[in-house]
Amino acid sequence: MYVIPFLLGPPNSEFSQYGVEITDSAYVAASMKIMTRMGEDVLKNLDDNNWVPCLHSVGKPLSEGEKDVSWPNNSRKYICHFPDEREIISFGSGFGGNAILAKKCFALRLASRMAKDEGWLAEHMVVIGITNPDGVKKYFAAAFPSACGKTNLALLNTSKLPGWKVETIGDDIAWLRYGKNGKLYAVNPENGFFGVASGTSFSTNPIATEMIKKNTIFTNVAKTADGDIFWEGLQDEIPENLTTWRGEKYIEGISKHASHPNSRFCVPIEECPTLDPNYENPKGVPIEGILFGGRRPDLVPLVVESFDWDHGVLLGASINSKPTAAALDVDQEADAIADPFAMKPFLGYNLEDYINHWSNMGKVEDTKPPKIFQVNWFRIDDDGQFIWPGFGTNIRVLEWIFNRCEENDTNAIDTAIGKIPKKLNTNGMDINDAEVKKLFEIDRAEWEDELEKVRHRLTNLMGSGKLPPVIENQIKRVEKNLQDLWDLD
Repeated sequence: MYVIPFLLGPPNSEFSQYGVEITDSAYVAASMKIMTRMGEDVLKNLDDNNWVPCLHSVGKPLSEGEKDVSWPNNSRKYICHFPDEREIISFGSGFGGNAILAKKCFALRLASRMAKDEGWLAEHMVVIGITNPDGVKKYFAAAFPSACGKTNLALLNTSKLPGWKVETIGDDIAWLRYGKNGKLYAVNPENGFFGVASGTSFSTNPIATEMIKKNTIFTNVAKTADGDIFWEGLQDEIPENLTTWRGEKYIEGISKHASHPNSRFCVPIEECPTLDPNYENPKGVPIEGILFGGRRPDLVPLVVESFDWDHGVLLGASINSKPTAAALDVDQEADAIADPFAMKPFLGYNLEDYINHWSNMGKVEDTKPPKIFQVNWFRIDDDGQFIWPGFGTNIRVLEWIFNRCEENDTNAIDTAIGKIPKKLNTNGMDINDAEVKKLFEIDRAEWEDELEKVRHRLTNLMGSGKLPPVIENQIKRVEKNLQDLWDLD
């Protein structure tokens, strides 16, 4: 049995939240040591009322004479959150967020309800600092569904655009509240990274691959004959005598996966080569822009700026993405799933109230809400190939977003669905004008159909069976724009 007092958020901060997890899993205890600030120093700051109880068991007691197994769990699982009492109980699961209760259970599900009650936001977001060639630095938050590029954005390699730098506050969860100056400030409540290993390599994410060279826990990856780790995408050649994540001999052409598609690494934040010097600032960092994005092969342009805050709420609410390996309870072959604000699996209260809370956050008196953008790295051409190279070249999209947060920037044109670049910096890229045009193509009929689908998808997710007024009003606004303005054809 392990008793784990822990802190989420920077020490001595308005953001700080305390908890105590009791668990029978050594894996959980080791992971909590990485993902939170824990131990005796935290214990000294606990009192009778300022911490959240978190109870976890793998649910696999050993009968007399029964041999232990390497990954105990129970086929019957209960992951229970009690937002009114602010408690968490988890039984039967030994992996990830269902067991490391400070993560999604506390830092998102419980915290999102706490945030509503107290006037702040707990979000499934990256937080990064971007510095331009002139040395000007701005901070941004970005929400994407799991395995849709959050970690790649948080650990972005900017060599594709010399002079620019991206530094990391966090790759998964952000807590945001207004400061005394009216700006929205964010912290990363976690103290480590719990990233998707599958597909991570020096070619796709060199910073992440460098970061996990040591002091890292790997789960559900394959094992080489000499005791090293392996997953699909790590290198071109599959090592000989590989043991799969299931503990079976890997047979090429027969074994389905060497590692699980949702295999993970867990590494302390101090290992991050691009760690921002303000990652533990108790005040947080001021957010200039918020990005929303999913995995859309068509329709959604590479980048769009919202007309205003409430239009940005629509952009966040209408996130619609191809399913990923992290979403194990959905059809992986489905065209798309609705994932409002990338928070559908993590909300701790009613979606309608959540959307209204987001809208209200833009109307707090004497505040300066950040700009809101939507991005889509995954648009494909007629041959099914990605038009935009993604990964490190995404810094060129961030360059435009960065500049749009300057007061006097004019590099944007209004479209029916939002503002897009007049000119995107593609200098030196292997991309032609026709491809760039395709990235920003807006088809009126397709968008009218999409808006009706957004209505239908969100209505189905509402307990009341009707849309919040802010969503209906913004859908009607864009529909009117499509009728009255123009499309790019």
